[in-house]
Amino acid sequence: MATEGDAVQANTESFNQGRYESVSRLAEYEELKDEARAIKEEAIERLPELIEELRETVEARGGHVYVAEDAADANRYIEEVVADRDAERVIKSKSMTSEEIEVNEALEARDVDVVETDLGEWVLQVADEAPSHLVAPAIHKSREGIAELFNEVFEPEKPLSSAQELTMFARDKLGELITDAEVGMTGANFITADSGTMMLVTSEGNARKTAVVPDTHVAVAGVEKIVPSVEDLDPFVELIGRSGTGQDITSYVSLLTPPVESPVVGFDRPDEPIDPDSADDREFHLVLIDNGRMAMREDPELKETLYCIRCSACANTCANFQHVGGHAFGGETYTGGIATGWEAGVHGQDSAAEFNDLCTGCSRCVDACPVKIDIPWINVAVRDRINRGKDGELDWLVEGLTPDEDPGGVDLQKRLFGNFETLAKLGSATAPVSNWMADIGPSRAVMERVFGVDRRRNLPEFQRETLVDWFETRPDRSPADPTRQVVLYPDLYTNHVLVDRGKAAVRTLEALGVDVRVPSMPSSGRAPLSQGMIATARSKAEAVADAAAPHLLEDRDIVVIEPSDLAMFQGEYERLLPEKTATAIGENSYEILEYVFGLLENGADDGVLSRPAGDASIAYHSHCQQRTLGLEAHTVAVLDRLGYQVTTSDAECCGMAGSFGYKSEYYELAVDIGDDLCRQLEAADASQVLTSGTSCTEQVGSLGEDDPIHPIELIAPR
Repeated sequence: MATEGDAVQANTESFNQGRYESVSRLAEYEELKDEARAIKEEAIERLPELIEELRETVEARGGHVYVAEDAADANRYIEEVVADRDAERVIKSKSMTSEEIEVNEALEARDVDVVETDLGEWVLQVADEAPSHLVAPAIHKSREGIAELFNEVFEPEKPLSSAQELTMFARDKLGELITDAEVGMTGANFITADSGTMMLVTSEGNARKTAVVPDTHVAVAGVEKIVPSVEDLDPFVELIGRSGTGQDITSYVSLLTPPVESPVVGFDRPDEPIDPDSADDREFHLVLIDNGRMAMREDPELKETLYCIRCSACANTCANFQHVGGHAFGGETYTGGIATGWEAGVHGQDSAAEFNDLCTGCSRCVDACPVKIDIPWINVAVRDRINRGKDGELDWLVEGLTPDEDPGGVDLQKRLFGNFETLAKLGSATAPVSNWMADIGPSRAVMERVFGVDRRRNLPEFQRETLVDWFETRPDRSPADPTRQVVLYPDLYTNHVLVDRGKAAVRTLEALGVDVRVPSMPSSGRAPLSQGMIATARSKAEAVADAAAPHLLEDRDIVVIEPSDLAMFQGEYERLLPEKTATAIGENSYEILEYVFGLLENGADDGVLSRPAGDASIAYHSHCQQRTLGLEAHTVAVLDRLGYQVTTSDAECCGMAGSFGYKSEYYELAVDIGDDLCRQLEAADASQVLTSGTSCTEQVGSLGEDDPIHPIELIAPR
């Protein structure tokens, strides 16, 4: 954060805002995403067949195709091509796949001069740094930093400072280097099996020069880049620029079909720049990289990673990435949310483990992904594998003493947060003593040292009377002729900590003519799932399904206050429960303000709800998973209807993310993100701050000037 955070944040937030604006102008955006997803699904399913079709197509056109088993195999072939051409210099356009196989290092070890022609990549080559972003590799560099680098390394006659000066200097330098290169190397965004056509998407046009100026073109691409036909490129042309940088279309979209029958430019003969006979000298080599991809294709959890089109939308929309960048949020090659799948597949689990916990499962990347990859699930699945790879001699003892279904290898911090249900029950049963004991100095010191719970973070205060207890002992206030029947889901925080929002939900629903029950029910499994404890999460989901079954048989709707639990019911349960069971729960579950909106739209009397008595200004931050579910608008609509003036935040996430903000190693990052949100809310100068999720309430309450409440607490009958 100290060295790269400001530059990364400014650039990724700009890309992300551009994406919002660009896709809003594309009426068929969701349809294009569905089409792109279907094409990738078909391509990966038919991949062995498409590889052979592509090989036959390219070779019939005079090109060469080599399928490399791994990085070493690919580099060996490329080294042979370069040696056969007696090449002293290779020019390259941007390619993450070439970064993956470290071809630059392999060629340089053979005294070949390798020059990156993408401006960002060249900046990093001069600085001897690795890319920090899939699309904008030097996103962590400021203009001032690049000027300082160029002035120090190249010592120009006049110091460089402006963006124009830096760009022109780079263009001139690279132009000189390009003219003398014998081999050009590119990546490929997509390759069509039917014609061998490669689509290259760039912002600078350098890929075209790289491909056609030298007489030998080597294209390096993962096997997953193959699609069946040229027609299949259509949705990707529309989506890739919008998703990555917020452009309606990327500056240069080049389609190259081998052989590229253009003569070589003769830079040494300015009067005759084109040698008409040199087209026959051209060579084209397509190096397709496996390097773990075919194994990923057979892996049910990693397979979706192969649908990735490397647009970087998942990174741009991620609050954690926005604040630290890809050097922290990335592995040996790949960065951002999707990096966990790539790193686990091509470099191994250890590489993914270095940054995997930076994905908090906020789900903001899910809507951003143009091929609808469930990136949070991939991160959770890999986290589960990492947990299971830490077996120890005393695992049998740990497994016997802990109230979960996961093996002993789970580290203590994850196991603590994954078993929050047990802590919550114990905390409420012994409150207020439990709250006092947990917060005294020695206890905080032990929690920080043993479990990594940062002592600077306020702990939740458990209530002695839970929401379920309160509901069981209150007088029956069920309406005589209810319009709907509801089971209000008592999530862990509503039941044990933020009980007032649960009471407000009950009062509101009953006032609107709904028959409400608040039964004792198990936790949703969100807590263990976020720690990668999938077995425990599945056990919780099965228990919820059993508890919900009789209520569903009575045609009761399930109303949920905590958005992360609703996201479990409507999302992750599809992976944890049988399809029929997951569908029954998901299709009958609603967020509390979504449900209130529906009641009002269907004739319920809004006069029973609280309206503003004075200042009606409200600052509202919608929970990240609530936004992904498309439910923020319902809350705003209800508040508008009641006469409140609402200002919403545009922060992707509050930074707390459940347990994330409690962890010592991530506390400062969580606070950095939370401070941005708090500044937004305070700038609204509202009379009341509203937050719809537990994490948001905790974060804003501890860092901001105001004590936030849930929207249901504001509108509930007094």
